[in-house]
Amino acid sequence: MNILYNDKTDLLYIRLDDSKQELINRRISEDIVVDIGEGDKIVGIEIIDASKHLTLERVLPTGVALKCH
Repeated sequence: MNILYNDKTDLLYIRLDDSKQELINRRISEDIVVDIGEGDKIVGIEIIDASKHLTLERVLPTGVALKCH
């Protein structure tokens, strides 16, 4: 699992499965997009305007590498 946060765009992306596969993006709300992979499994979750929806310090574990651009 990878957790990526871009502080310039305030976008949080949680990748649950790192394997290469074709993805279908499904917008489930104005600010949340889910990536669906093989077997209709959720592969990733994108949260737009993440800091408006989450307390990032609580969501981002201290051991997880962040990629801030």
